[in-house]
Amino acid sequence: MATLTSQEILNATVSMGLSKANQCWIARAANTLLAGMYIAIGGFLAIRIGLALPWEQWGGMSKLIFGAVFPLGLMLVVLCGADLFTGSCMTLTTAQAKQKITFGQTAFTLATSWIGNFAGALFVAFFIAYLSGLIFESAGGTMPWAAAVVNLANAKCSLGFTEALLRGIGCNWLVCLAVFAAAASTETIGKIAALWFPTMAFVALGMEHCIANMFFIPLGILTGTDPRYIALAEAGKAAALKADFYSFVAGNLVPVTIGNIIGGSVLVGMLYRRQYQKGLRRIVLVTDSVFDCSDICFAAFIPGSNSLFGTVSF
Repeated sequence: MATLTSQEILNATVSMGLSKANQCWIARAANTLLAGMYIAIGGFLAIRIGLALPWEQWGGMSKLIFGAVFPLGLMLVVLCGADLFTGSCMTLTTAQAKQKITFGQTAFTLATSWIGNFAGALFVAFFIAYLSGLIFESAGGTMPWAAAVVNLANAKCSLGFTEALLRGIGCNWLVCLAVFAAAASTETIGKIAALWFPTMAFVALGMEHCIANMFFIPLGILTGTDPRYIALAEAGKAAALKADFYSFVAGNLVPVTIGNIIGGSVLVGMLYRRQYQKGLRRIVLVTDSVFDCSDICFAAFIPGSNSLFGTVSF
């Protein structure tokens, strides 16, 4: 299986950031909308398969199953092509660090990506999960998926600011590592493997992804305020909704978004860019016995390259 070197991966992320920053309006709208929809589809699949499994019987396996199917969304984003806010935190940072784009372009692209992803996630939450009635399907006299998503929304909106921030940092550190690792492979199966493990890890660990939460929490609020669920809660068969849109935005979405930006841009984008720059500065000046400018060459250690030294003659 062919793989790229660290330098080539970094150059690929720079190219991705440059491409995202220079999209036309139509492409930007379509790509950001699709990314939000893809992540939401992965989230809905995780709800249907893993979220309703009782902890008493399944224990940690329920989280593992939930996390194992969620990566579908990121796989669709990378393989089919879409503009995901969390991944853009890394790619735009590397492109800006290499002076391919300006800070204004970075901020504008991230803002439009966030808004487009939000719209796509809400579309799936309202039309595909809620309005279709899939979330209200019953089993054993209860609505297991409805109850599970309301509990999930309650839990996410009960986090403190610092908790949500730190979980957001950890989440996008792993998400961007998944995207960075996937760029190393030139084959589809290699990209899938690289995307699956870190994404599964952040979900199973309980980290917070702002775009996924744009699906999970609004769906939980829509479900919890529906008369069908309220009747179930009043009968004592499900927990009442505690989350609302204020606690969603102020208590979860804001700190998680900030954390995702830090995790992707600092822990992956800036650190790998810095590592590569530092490697290039390990310069050894080589001359022959007769000093001549034309004979001077520089040798630098390139992290991830097949050889320790590369030379450039002047």
